[in-house]
Amino acid sequence: MDSTALKTSLLAQSSILVTGGTGSFGKAFVKTVLARFPEVKRLVIFSRDELKQFEMAQQFSTSQYPALRYFIGDVRDEKRLRRALEGIDVVVHAAALKQVPAAEYNPFECIKTNVLGAQNVIEACLDLGVKRVVALSTDKAAAPINLYGATKLCSDKLFVAANNIRGARDVRFSVVRYGNVMGSRGSVIPFFLEKKKTGVLPITDPAMTRFNISLQQAVDMVLWGVPHARGGEILVPKIPSYRIIDLANAICPECAKPIVGVRPGEKIHEEMITASDSYHTVDLGDYYAILPCGTDCPKEPYCAQTGARAVPEGFCYNSGTNDDFLSVAELRSLIFDPVESVSPFPVVARRRVARPVLQELASVA
Repeated sequence: MDSTALKTSLLAQSSILVTGGTGSFGKAFVKTVLARFPEVKRLVIFSRDELKQFEMAQQFSTSQYPALRYFIGDVRDEKRLRRALEGIDVVVHAAALKQVPAAEYNPFECIKTNVLGAQNVIEACLDLGVKRVVALSTDKAAAPINLYGATKLCSDKLFVAANNIRGARDVRFSVVRYGNVMGSRGSVIPFFLEKKKTGVLPITDPAMTRFNISLQQAVDMVLWGVPHARGGEILVPKIPSYRIIDLANAICPECAKPIVGVRPGEKIHEEMITASDSYHTVDLGDYYAILPCGTDCPKEPYCAQTGARAVPEGFCYNSGTNDDFLSVAELRSLIFDPVESVSPFPVVARRRVARPVLQELASVA
């Protein structure tokens, strides 16, 4: 068995828990794991909303999938989290408060979940013998200007630093950071599709750009990161950008598009790797990896062991200066046109393999 197949088989033999498991990512993650690893020992959906768990169980029932467990709990509650993590090998931490305006209005509630909750996950994983932990991040954590981004930057730092206190434990903590998930709940595409009915698509700023990744690409990246991350990396996918005005034209070219201005805490362009990060960032091919910085920089041995290449000093990965942009036609195709599903794991994160958003939304509804 080659190394990739061996690492993939490790997932199949594990007990996995996903926090925030009833969200858009969690549903897609569960669907993918059940399809690719039907022999998975246990797959625990940990979330705090009983209604969402009930609704998810209609699609993924424990009678049809005996490995499934639905566990009500909150990452703020460390005692409950510890109970859920008994016997778990792999944790994917997706639970977070993510709405920028809500975080600005309720800052400490966001801190309780995104920062204190992250530390609860770390402490419980260290104490209960978890082997691999991958935490989900966001482009808003790079040079943050809003509270949500700041809390996710804190969370990223916590998970990276957790490797410093693992001692002799066989556990690795890593982070996956990606841009806007195409069609996820609360994102701009469902908003535009709903506003299309009114004939008006409000535009914050015609120059605004965003990174774009599909739900399936996000899941595939996490599944790659679980066995391959060495601990301490922030993994960043190579993905295209789009212009918000092009997205609006793809959804409804005839709609009125008034300029309403940028919301508080919102950037014109997002970035996932800052120029300051470039000194400890490497290119893995399909992904970048931001390595832990410190007095003993691991970049050289990491490159020697993985075949990665150091990026140029001053390199930054910004949605506005990205060399790969989706056209209006490509955006329209991704949103509306039927295409084949993604290729088997591992998957290169490219636009051509993304399922249409409407199909993808329906598949996890």
